[in-house]
Amino acid sequence: MTDKRPTLSLKPAPKKTGAPKRAPAPAIRPSYEVKPVLQSGYRPDLRDDSLALALTGAAHAVAQVRGGVTLPQALGVAFGVMDASPQARGAIQDIAYRAMRKLGRSEVLVGLMTSKAPEPPMLAGLLCSALALLDTPEGQAAAYEEFTVVDQAVTAAAAHPDMAHARGMVNAVLRRFLRERAALVAEAVKQPVAEWNYPDWWIDAARAAYPRQWQQILAAGNEAPPLTLRVNRRKSSVDDYLKLLLGAGIGATQVGPSAVRLDKPLPVTQIPGFEAGVVSVQDAGAQVAAPLLDLADGMRVLDACAAPGGKTGHILELADVDLTALDSDPKRLVRVRENLDRLGMQATLAPALAQESGWWDGRQFDRILADVPCTASGIVRRHPDIRWLRRKGDTLQLATLSAKILDNLWQMLRPNGKLLFVTCSLWPQESEAQAAAFAVRHQAIRLDAPGQLLPGASAGQDHDGLFYALFQKKAA
Repeated sequence: MTDKRPTLSLKPAPKKTGAPKRAPAPAIRPSYEVKPVLQSGYRPDLRDDSLALALTGAAHAVAQVRGGVTLPQALGVAFGVMDASPQARGAIQDIAYRAMRKLGRSEVLVGLMTSKAPEPPMLAGLLCSALALLDTPEGQAAAYEEFTVVDQAVTAAAAHPDMAHARGMVNAVLRRFLRERAALVAEAVKQPVAEWNYPDWWIDAARAAYPRQWQQILAAGNEAPPLTLRVNRRKSSVDDYLKLLLGAGIGATQVGPSAVRLDKPLPVTQIPGFEAGVVSVQDAGAQVAAPLLDLADGMRVLDACAAPGGKTGHILELADVDLTALDSDPKRLVRVRENLDRLGMQATLAPALAQESGWWDGRQFDRILADVPCTASGIVRRHPDIRWLRRKGDTLQLATLSAKILDNLWQMLRPNGKLLFVTCSLWPQESEAQAAAFAVRHQAIRLDAPGQLLPGASAGQDHDGLFYALFQKKAA
């Protein structure tokens, strides 16, 4: 039976005669309306340990993100439908995250080499995933041999019924990129979205908010994050834990009072002391929160918007307090409980909205941690899909919600009590402007706190972008 689906024509390479006028580079293509691409029960006829299988799963994830699905959700579907082994899951996840960090550049490159948007969306995802492996920075070792990437991408296309018609196109596009890499990249990066791998509005927002540091901030978000641990001071010290790691042949550096950054990420099952609660995985910037609360034994403490529970556990490591952990999603509270069980800690878990008061018993808290919803622009190196899922209008919408949460929580704080406002956003509308407006509305006393932490890595520091503002309620 003849396959009547239209094939995708390729843009021919420009003739090398004369100096023709250069047409403007095409704009990055809009998000796709994604239909299911991995049907229930579908399993490609590919080896479980093959790069082709990993590229198939990554292609699915990229297509789903472009349709508005978060990367973890998309990966979860791919893992389940494909019945992927742990080894295959690791490879799929690695390629998908690489593709997210280079998606702007890859999509522009595909646009330069093809005459129209690849269909179905999973085909575009396959090309972007393969290009992410081929388009490595100068001096950086490639994850796979170039020939292998091309061969396995073609194999992946041929094995999928919706992409088999385009296997020749996949081969032609990837081989052309390898032949004309320098010229194609030079043309692509004329567009900011390809140069920086962020949407145009994100680039503009970073430049407006941080005129001197915007390039550094964008570059930091394109780096793979470190694996940072928080040492449980009830069970060990940083010095002792570093010695334990040294004895296990694991390189690490202290990057905060309780923070240890591993030289190379490891599965948590291979991290000494993790299962026993000696350490937890938590970014060094996030570890700033609990100490700022100035905790003491016996205090009544609220951790609003608590999931997944990193700050919850840190609070309990610092003092014996009566802690309530609040989150709107009961499923996310399961993760909080699991983390507390591993640490051997206890807290009251309350599934409720922080902007509502129906769950509150009327007893005021001594301390409140308000880690409010935001665009998460400061943790994009850990969640590279965020940049492609967020829209410019989200900043105002989330800032409005966060203001409601802060106003509601303030009534729950006792006189002389302290509320710590935390957000993992870089945008002033969600951070400093929010804090300043809150202080005026409630005549709150603003205490010393770090303010905006910009993302970055150095010898003794390595953290995401977070904002901290600490307030004290006046005595009655």
